[in-house]
Amino acid sequence: MDAALSEEQERIRRTLRDVLRERCGPGEVRAAVRTEAGYDEELWRRLAGRVGLAGLAVPARYGGAGCGPTELALACEETGRVLLPSPLLGTAGLVAPLIVALGTEAQRAELLPRLAAGELTGAFAVPAGALPAALGLTAPNDGDWSGGGRAGGVQARPAPTGPGWRLYGEASQVLGGHSADLLLVAARTGGYARGRTLLFVLRPTGARGVTRARLTALDETRPQARVQLRDTEAALLGDAEADVPDALARLGRCVAAVLAAEAVGAADRALERTVAHACTREQFGRPIGSFQAVKHRLADLYVAVQAARSAAYYAAWAVGGGATDDGTAGGLALAQALEALRKVAGEAVQLHGGIGVTWEHEVQLYFKRAASDELLFGPVHRLRARAADEAGLFAGRTAGEAVAL
Repeated sequence: MDAALSEEQERIRRTLRDVLRERCGPGEVRAAVRTEAGYDEELWRRLAGRVGLAGLAVPARYGGAGCGPTELALACEETGRVLLPSPLLGTAGLVAPLIVALGTEAQRAELLPRLAAGELTGAFAVPAGALPAALGLTAPNDGDWSGGGRAGGVQARPAPTGPGWRLYGEASQVLGGHSADLLLVAARTGGYARGRTLLFVLRPTGARGVTRARLTALDETRPQARVQLRDTEAALLGDAEADVPDALARLGRCVAAVLAAEAVGAADRALERTVAHACTREQFGRPIGSFQAVKHRLADLYVAVQAARSAAYYAAWAVGGGATDDGTAGGLALAQALEALRKVAGEAVQLHGGIGVTWEHEVQLYFKRAASDELLFGPVHRLRARAADEAGLFAGRTAGEAVAL
């Protein structure tokens, strides 16, 4: 693996960092999350147009940049530094790649150029708490997570007349689902004996039977919504023979690397802020950063962030074809990055003292991001357990023997 970034990758990082430094201070972030959309729509259009952020992972023939996971991870590292509230994860990380992988040519031609241009934003709707399982991060993706009917989630039935489908049910904790222009809904179809999971494309604005409500979330910079569907017309993504669990599991490896890079960016910025505070905050007539105990704590945090960054970069490189990926690199990188972010954010609150827990200070935003991300995409021990299963680390051992090890 060549750890050096290419000129194009450096340009993406530099351009994005310049724009975000200008437009994404703590005050701007707080103002953006309180808007109806939950993010700065004008800034998102600028990022989509000038930087091409929305179309980084979209093939060039559909109007995108045609970049790979590494470029998307680098972009997310920068957005993670400022905790940018945006539809980036839902649009570029989840919806667009699934349309590329499973959509018909007509669906790709219709939707991908608009997603790449920032004209449409997307969200991926799965039952509450099912996103890590759907992406194969914490459990084998057998499709049972989609629920349907009495088991919860969303159920799909063929329309009584015509070629369409009807969706029934509820998906909560949908990231960005309250304002997305396009919903990709995972639904169970085929009854209980022969049920399977399929994906459906839904334009929620003006659609019959769609109710969307923004939820109160621990991390306001990552808005969540409850989506309720009642006899709602939707179009099948691709065809009924598509292997949706396999496509989601493959996508999960890329998403894990991207989320890991985003967490690394957040941890890096929180650490920078803490080091700056330690150099200026005086106690007993000297900066607290001059005390050996504080130096050791900050040094440990620096090592944790750099190790997590290396793991995230390797995962993005591996899933992009740089190495034979056995499915473990992304999950392990995400586990390490979430752990590093939790550790850095916790120490940041401690070293900032009383102001670290006040609403006015930005460090509490990073602490909430750390706690929220582990709830949404983890927890860390399950990410690592899943990677161990994928690698066959404890093959032939009982559960008790594996735990003892």
